[in-house]
Amino acid sequence: MKIASIEYGNKAHWGVIDGKHLICLEDQWPTLMSALVHLPALPAALKRSKQRIALAEIRSWCPPVISPGKIFCVGLNYRSHAEESGNTAVKSHPSIFPRFADSFVGHEQVVIKPSISDAFDYEAELAVVIGRGGRHIPVERALEHIAGYTCVAENSARDYQKHNAQVTPGKNFYHSGAAGPWVVTPDEIGDVTRLSIQGRLNGRVMQSATLSELIFSIPQIISYVSSFTPLSPGDMIATGTPAGVGAVRVPPIFMKEGDLFEVEISGIGVLSNRVAAESA
Repeated sequence: MKIASIEYGNKAHWGVIDGKHLICLEDQWPTLMSALVHLPALPAALKRSKQRIALAEIRSWCPPVISPGKIFCVGLNYRSHAEESGNTAVKSHPSIFPRFADSFVGHEQVVIKPSISDAFDYEAELAVVIGRGGRHIPVERALEHIAGYTCVAENSARDYQKHNAQVTPGKNFYHSGAAGPWVVTPDEIGDVTRLSIQGRLNGRVMQSATLSELIFSIPQIISYVSSFTPLSPGDMIATGTPAGVGAVRVPPIFMKEGDLFEVEISGIGVLSNRVAAESA
């Protein structure tokens, strides 16, 4: 299933995409987050739903999970990206940092280039959405806790990221990243390591890899994060970006107003966002 959240007619909706329509389900669960632990019940719920919205009429896509409780990101999790960044030392644990919910927008919404940064970099990533929460999740059971997968444009203000040893400021500018267009459930994905990922800037392929290239696998990441904090339904984990980021190119290539950045992941779809300048 492809599950999405939107705004339509000045109202929030979420539901399952069926062909050219979104079958709305908020009359049965108010939000996608509240429904994630009930995924097996969704097929029957679709038969009871009476509201459909044509995809062609949707003008405001939201991040698939609106206001998740926790968003974690993994840094330097593709060997090729670690090497291009000069971080070749073998790590025993993944590098984890947080993102705030209001740093993300949805599909086809504008991402905002910070007015105080001219080093606004693109980052294509796959994110995991947690369906069943837990603490101290074993690696061998971690996949059972996944509700689905989505595309993320994690994007970074590289100058702010490098102000000190903590990257959090450069990763959390308001509306600087994006997630979507939807969450695809694991039954449609199968072996996630077979997925390919691309980041395209104005149609030019800047990043290209497969998920098999992750240094720390998705089960390892889930297990590690759950070792220090409980994971809850709706929490998101972005799994890292491949090589090809703008900061390491000669000369550097950073995003500017009017640019179009697209993240395409096979089996999921394309997340597309224009860049807008921050207003005064």
